[in-house]
Amino acid sequence: MDKQELLHKFYTEDHQFNIGVNELRALILETGLQETYKWNFPTYTLGNKNIVAICKFKAHFGVWFFNGVYLSDPNKVLENAQEVKTKAMRHWKFHFVEDIDFQTVISYVLEAIENQKKGLQLVPEKKTLTPLIIPSYLLAALGKNNDLKKAYYTLSPYKQKEYADYIATAKQEKTKLFRLEKSISLILEGKGLNDKYR
Repeated sequence: MDKQELLHKFYTEDHQFNIGVNELRALILETGLQETYKWNFPTYTLGNKNIVAICKFKAHFGVWFFNGVYLSDPNKVLENAQEVKTKAMRHWKFHFVEDIDFQTVISYVLEAIENQKKGLQLVPEKKTLTPLIIPSYLLAALGKNNDLKKAYYTLSPYKQKEYADYIATAKQEKTKLFRLEKSISLILEGKGLNDKYR
């Protein structure tokens, strides 16, 4: 499906929050933001920069502000969905259509647009890479199998580290061996440990 079909499906499929998400959509479209579809949600952009997205789940629906950390939030309605992981994004949840205060929502969206125009954007912290320490089980397997060794060192450093950490963090020996066996087959296929989730 293309983006237009995905948008149509999002807004028309049978869901308990259909009325709410459609009302939010109408409100956001009034601001002149461009509508697209990213990460399984309708997303609204300004100059290809993400401003806000509309979401719906089993227990709530709402809006995500991509740089919500810069919103003044006078009504104290914004939440950080994942405190450790999420730095800039803020989420405003609704449980009923009646929860939507249209004037307040539009004021938050307009502030988010102004913040984007000002160039307010959280710059991610540079991650410091920890050195690659290959656990003894994996090291022994690499020493015994040249194909495995070649395949492992062909992987990106990030993927090599994923395998090393995956095996090293197992507490019991049988778990380490199980993880090693699982890893060997994936490495020989040229796959990263978590490729299927990416």
